[in-house]
Amino acid sequence: MNVVILAAGQGKRMRSDLPKVLHRLAGRPLLDHVLAAARAIGAKKICVVYGHGGEQVPTALPADDVVWVKQSPQQGTGHAVLQALPHLDPSGPTLVLCGDVPLIRTETLNRLIAQAADGTLALLTVELADPSGYGRIVRNADGAILRIVEEKDADDAERALHEVNTGILVAPTGRLARWLPALTSRNAQGEYYLTDIVGLAVAEGTPVSSAQPEAEWEAAGVNSRAQLAALERIYQGRVAERLMEQGVGLADPARIDLRGELHCGRDVFIDINCLFEGRVELGDGVVIGANCVIRDCSIAAGSRIHAYSHLDAASVGQNCSVGPYARLRPGTVLEREVHIGNFVEVKNSHIADYSKANHLSYVGDSEVGRRVNIGAGTITCNYDGVNKHRTVIEDDAFIGSDTQLVAPVTVGRGATLGAGTTLTGNAPPEALTVSRTKQVTIPGWKRPVKKGA
Repeated sequence: MNVVILAAGQGKRMRSDLPKVLHRLAGRPLLDHVLAAARAIGAKKICVVYGHGGEQVPTALPADDVVWVKQSPQQGTGHAVLQALPHLDPSGPTLVLCGDVPLIRTETLNRLIAQAADGTLALLTVELADPSGYGRIVRNADGAILRIVEEKDADDAERALHEVNTGILVAPTGRLARWLPALTSRNAQGEYYLTDIVGLAVAEGTPVSSAQPEAEWEAAGVNSRAQLAALERIYQGRVAERLMEQGVGLADPARIDLRGELHCGRDVFIDINCLFEGRVELGDGVVIGANCVIRDCSIAAGSRIHAYSHLDAASVGQNCSVGPYARLRPGTVLEREVHIGNFVEVKNSHIADYSKANHLSYVGDSEVGRRVNIGAGTITCNYDGVNKHRTVIEDDAFIGSDTQLVAPVTVGRGATLGAGTTLTGNAPPEALTVSRTKQVTIPGWKRPVKKGA
C-alpha cells in the first residue's frame, strides 16, 4: 500500500506564518496524526507532498519511512499527487490522505481499502447537513458515482446535493499514472483537481465505489482556528470516553486534556482541568487533584497529587502526597510515603521513604535519606554560578526551618540543624549544628518617624 499525504496548503484562514499542517492538535502537529494513521494501516511507502512553509514541514517531522516531495508551484491536488507518482510502487494501490484531516480512524481506512479491491477506485464520502465548501458527489439514477464537482464549478442542482468528497481515496496506482497526466485546469480555480480522476475512471469503465466514516468528524479538515479548536474538543472527548470505559473516574469528562499517552491502573480519579503530556503512568488508586499539569511521569499506587501541582519527568513512589501547589522538576525521584507540601520545589533529587518537605522549600541536586524532615523555608544552595553541586542529607536528619545548605555539603545520619542555620560545612551525625547570630535586645529603642508627622 502506497500512501500519499497532501500537506502543501497554506491555510490562509489560520492567519499564521506556521504551515497549516504543523498547527497542533492534542500537542502534536496535524500532519503527525495523519502519519500515524498511515503507519497504522501498514503502509509500505509514505510520500508527503509539502509546499507552503518550505522546509519547515519535513524539518519538524523527520522520519526514515517518509519520502518528502515539494510541490512548487502549487497547482492543485491532482498536480500534488503527480509530484509523488515517481516514488510510488505501481504494484499496489495508493491511498491519498489529507494532512489537515487528523481524526481519521484506522477502521474507516481499512473499510475504504477493502472497497478498492480488484482495481476499483474507492472514495470516502460523507453526508453533511451543510455541504458548503465541499465538492459534491454526483450519482446517476441507479446510484452509481459519475463524477465529483467542486462547489465553485457546480450548478444549482449539484450544490443542492449533500453527499460530499472528503479528499480521501484509494486508487490503483497503475491507472492513476494514466489519469493524472490527463487532468486539465479548465475550471473555476485554474487548478488540476485530483477529483477529476473520477470522471476519467468512469469514462474508461473502471468501477468507482464509496465508503463512509461512522462519524462526520473523522473526515473534518482544519481550515481555521475555530475548526482546530472544535476538533481538539472532539479528540479530548474521545480520550475521556476511553478512560471511563477503562474504569478511570473523571470529575468532568469535558475538562481533561491529554497530549500524549496516559496509562491508568484501577480506581484512578482525575479532578477537573488536568493536563497530561508525554507518557504518564498512574498506578492503582492514584488521585489527581484539580488543575494539575503532569508530563512524562510515573506515579505509583495510592499516591495523591493535590491541586495546582506541576510534575515534569518525575517518578513518584507508592502512597506519596504531593502538593497542593508543588513542583517536581526533571530528575526527581520520590520513594514510598514521601510528603512534598505546598509551594515546595524539587529538582534532580532522590528522596527516600517517609521523608517530608511540607512547606515553602527548595530541594535541588540532593540525596535525601529516609525519615528526613525538612522544615519550612529550607533551600539547598546547589549552584555556584558555574557548576551544580550535590547536597546529601542522610537518614533521620532533621532540618530546621529557614535553613540554607550550601553545597557541596553532607548532613550526617540523625543530625539536627537548628532553625535559621546556614550550613557551609558538613554537619556531623547525631549532633545539633546551629549557625545564627546572638539575639540582642536594645531597651528604649524608638522607631524612626516621618518628618512633620
